[in-house]
Amino acid sequence: MIKDKVVVITGASSGIGAATAMLLASKGAKLALGARRESQLQQLVTKIKENGGEAIYRVTDVVNPADSQALVAAAKDAFGKVDVMFLNAGLMPSAEIAKLKTAEWDRTVDVNLKGVLNGIAAIMPTFKAQGGGHVITTSSVAGLKPYPGVGVYGATKHAVRDLMEVLRMESAQANSHIRTATIYPAAIRTELLSTITDPEAEEAMQATYDHYQISPDRVANVVAFAIDQPEDTNVSEFTVGPTNQPW
Repeated sequence: MIKDKVVVITGASSGIGAATAMLLASKGAKLALGARRESQLQQLVTKIKENGGEAIYRVTDVVNPADSQALVAAAKDAFGKVDVMFLNAGLMPSAEIAKLKTAEWDRTVDVNLKGVLNGIAAIMPTFKAQGGGHVITTSSVAGLKPYPGVGVYGATKHAVRDLMEVLRMESAQANSHIRTATIYPAAIRTELLSTITDPEAEEAMQATYDHYQISPDRVANVVAFAIDQPEDTNVSEFTVGPTNQPW
């Protein structure tokens, strides 16, 4: 059941995060939304409330552990608990490794990997105290196999895959009733491409997305499916993308 579940979403201001927030709110979930852009968070919360849903927001940079902790605290203050932590924030500044965009490497690791770790660290004490919970992450098809041009991005997404599988196994061993799900999107219409600074990489990726991309609502449907499973059932991995994209 999704109704009355409290769901925290990072990277909530646009794309997959915003689409998921709208869908879950329509199904009766209570949302705590985090992202860096306050104006977009405000607009999203207003839209959810106008449609009869419940939502709050807090400006959140997942690179800062204190921000993730504060987002969880805000959710608990508003709604009394947290049932689901959807760690969706990410960026994709693509370029060939030989171009040595080391500052972008650091930022990619900080957001895509450390940001997930910060979210897990923020929510695990609550889930342990409650005797259960659900951690969901957005990885990528680049977290399943190598793609030239996105080596560092792919490395972070491979790391998230491993991290989430270990979390699932450890949670089962501990009988902690914590579920996990990892989503591997292909070409989905989001703002990821705006983080690419290399002209050649941006042109190639834009051409791919222009040809194939599908709506982020498609990923939101998958998130809702995972949450809606009975508490004794863990569906741990989903690859989702355009039917005609040979990813």
